[in-house]
Amino acid sequence: MLGAARSAAKVAASHPQFVAFTVGVHPHDAAGFDASRDIDALSEFLAVGAVAIGECGLDYHYDSSPRGEQRSAFASQLRLAADTGRPVVVHTRDAEDDTRAMLEEAATAGVVGVLHCFTGSHVLAAAAIEAGWYISFSGIVTFRKWTDDDLLRLVPRDRILAESDSPYLAPVPYRGKRNEPAWVRFTVAKLAAARATEPAEMGRIVSANARRLFGLA
Repeated sequence: MLGAARSAAKVAASHPQFVAFTVGVHPHDAAGFDASRDIDALSEFLAVGAVAIGECGLDYHYDSSPRGEQRSAFASQLRLAADTGRPVVVHTRDAEDDTRAMLEEAATAGVVGVLHCFTGSHVLAAAAIEAGWYISFSGIVTFRKWTDDDLLRLVPRDRILAESDSPYLAPVPYRGKRNEPAWVRFTVAKLAAARATEPAEMGRIVSANARRLFGLA
């Protein structure tokens, strides 16, 4: 974790107008999480410019870490978000009930965040929106297997985001290739089509929302 975070911080410091970074412990790595050590480390990166905590969260699909340890690591990072006023970037897969419960509890403490690369249910999306959170979509929404454009319309104009999740999940027409951030435009175009708006306008919407959530200039 620390090596990747240091690299990200260095790049962000070198290109402050173009690059921002987040720092967190992914649920796959939760088994190695030590709150007494790692929360201090995360706090140090927040102090030098990390704009959010994450990605953190729960992944019960792969279960790379025991579920109890995932919940513990996630809860610790949500508490850090509450203490620092920073947003969180949340990964959730096959863990909707626990994610919703922890999200709603965190929201009572003023925590705001984003469910990133979202492919979950309308119920979870609605709970996040009700809590004041954001929903972000990746290149998955361009795939042939994607059938839930209603979800893309469910998210309010001021809560929707788009992301690349590079180097993974390259959108059509580049599916299967190493993803590039520039290709997020295809995801934005898909959101625009589903929501009956122009891609340029959709781009302005998601950009403004990202700036608001992460406190970007």
